[in-house]
Amino acid sequence: MSDKTKGIVFILIASLGFAFMSIFVKLAGDIPVFQKVFFRNFVSMIVSLIMVTAHKDSYYGKKEHQKLLLLRSSLGTAGMLLFFWSIGQLVAADANMLNKLSSFFLILFSFLFLGERITRKQLIAIVVAFLGSLFIIKPSFDFNVLPYLTSLLAAMFAGGAYTVLRVLGKKEKYYTIVLYFSTFSVIALLPFVIIYYQPVTGIQWLYLMLTGVGATIGQFGTTLAYKYAPASEISIFNYSNVVFITLLAIPILGEIPDYLSLIGYVVIFAASFAMFQSKKTKEITPSA
Repeated sequence: MSDKTKGIVFILIASLGFAFMSIFVKLAGDIPVFQKVFFRNFVSMIVSLIMVTAHKDSYYGKKEHQKLLLLRSSLGTAGMLLFFWSIGQLVAADANMLNKLSSFFLILFSFLFLGERITRKQLIAIVVAFLGSLFIIKPSFDFNVLPYLTSLLAAMFAGGAYTVLRVLGKKEKYYTIVLYFSTFSVIALLPFVIIYYQPVTGIQWLYLMLTGVGATIGQFGTTLAYKYAPASEISIFNYSNVVFITLLAIPILGEIPDYLSLIGYVVIFAASFAMFQSKKTKEITPSA
């Protein structure tokens, strides 16, 4: 099996893990979002703690990277709170597809804060993708649009977190970054969990734990995928997450996206695919 094939396999496993995470978040029912995110990250914290200990590596990262690690963790926690809340309010596939706009926010933030150039094709793809999001959001002048806007905001925070990760690059081990983020989130959310704690049933406990398991599979699957293959070759397979969650949500949750949402999925995917193809062509074209 080639490295590229391994990368594709791991990105598909990651997408399936994140799809199950979204399903279990919804199945957990009407539990405060603080509890859901807390237990999701608690499982990741334990797994990453074991990995860091096994590798005898740093638990908290290098001193000079603390501000970046703290910023990544803050943005990631805020984005996850918003995303989990929107999943509870929307069709799961809609929330996940809107969350994929994080890659376009990453391009914008890399331009604004890292000084990276935005090409004309990237700019067109960004505009097309956000136009596609309107088919999913179906704008209206009432509170029904709030969960969609929250999902967009979650994608923006996620894009910010990914931008910080680009700065961190290879400066820290991936399991140290995951441990830092998970631990930060658990500590930051603990007071809110205590204040707003809601008793849960046995089956809800199971769903909360499985949410964490799915998220952990997704996190480490993504990390391993990009270890074997560059993002330019496999990132497009991230969209399999929306396919997985749509197929799972129909029998498990009884959710079927409407035709406007499906149009939005196609438009956003087309914009991403065009950008993906453009990047591949640029990389394989010899420079003059």
